[in-house]
Amino acid sequence: MSTKLKLQVAGVHKSFRTPGGETIEVVRDLNFTVEDVFKPGTSQDAGEFFVLLGPSGCGKSTVLRMVAGLIPPDQGIITLDGVPVTGTGRERGMVFQAYTSFDWMTVLENVAYGLKIQGAPREEREQIARRLIKEVGLEGFEKAYPAKLSGGQKQRVAIARTLATSPRMILMDEPFGALDAQTRLGMQRLLLDIWERHASTILFVTHDIGEALLLADRILVMSPRPTRVLEETRVPFPRPRDSKIRHTEKFMELEAYLFNRIGE
Repeated sequence: MSTKLKLQVAGVHKSFRTPGGETIEVVRDLNFTVEDVFKPGTSQDAGEFFVLLGPSGCGKSTVLRMVAGLIPPDQGIITLDGVPVTGTGRERGMVFQAYTSFDWMTVLENVAYGLKIQGAPREEREQIARRLIKEVGLEGFEKAYPAKLSGGQKQRVAIARTLATSPRMILMDEPFGALDAQTRLGMQRLLLDIWERHASTILFVTHDIGEALLLADRILVMSPRPTRVLEETRVPFPRPRDSKIRHTEKFMELEAYLFNRIGE
């Protein structure tokens, strides 16, 4: 597959001040790139699934929020398609770990919300929302309110809402971290299926090594705080992937290797 540069994070530093006046360095001289991948011999985007992997509290979410434009870096530059990131923008969609549905809106209204803000006609946004609701397995829940949904269902709503506006990059901050193991596995399978159909570039944060190996094309292994790059790993497993690869010798070898790297 051919590639071109999609996201560049160059020389990025970030610190925060505590209420007591202490300065905590969270990110130190971070550098990495995410590629825009195209199918062989075509201009059809196949996306790249890029995972930031590191221990809890290392600064992964801070990096994602800087890419989202929610907070600025202290030093360095972040560019998307060659344009500096200076704030939020519709070309980036974000899925958080915490459930972010609007409680007073139905599933259909939640999924269509971004399109409504963009000024899409009602018929168009409802048509797109219904298609995506079906894709994420929530057909029949269009009129339900978030309070009636499980955690996994709420994250399906969040994924559908993000896809509805066709962002050039999807940012995901441990979106399955609050789910039980069985639901999490189902959501990982769903995400792979949706990603392979929509071919969006995904920047995904996790501290779960098995999740990273199952989902990613490339993994950026990050150090404890202040976070910096330990190494970049290209995942060798072909696509489409099945969760059964978790039981293969190669998968377990890589899992053990990354576990030891993160623990250094």
